[in-house]
Amino acid sequence: MAKKYRSDGLAAIHETMEALHEIGVVDKQTMREFDESCLAPVQVMSPEEIRELREREHLSQPVFARYLNVSKNLISDWERGIKKPGGPALRLLTVIRKKGIQAIA
Repeated sequence: MAKKYRSDGLAAIHETMEALHEIGVVDKQTMREFDESCLAPVQVMSPEEIRELREREHLSQPVFARYLNVSKNLISDWERGIKKPGGPALRLLTVIRKKGIQAIA
């Protein structure tokens, strides 16, 4: 998946920093901090947004869960607000929101 930057300028600077990291001029910790400042954050999704996204794609909870490689119960918990998606799951939901379920199918 391509990285999403806050701006075109930060994208260019980030590519330069990655090259410097590859040759050993920039250490891993500095690169992590730089990543955090340049890359666009993933937006948190409300339970209603997750349900609407699933329904927009015309998927049942079990089928949606299979696409995301999680349990049907977890999808249910997200949609009821008991749990919140994070990390890779939230990133996948963001991709589905922007490009549809076919982007991960």
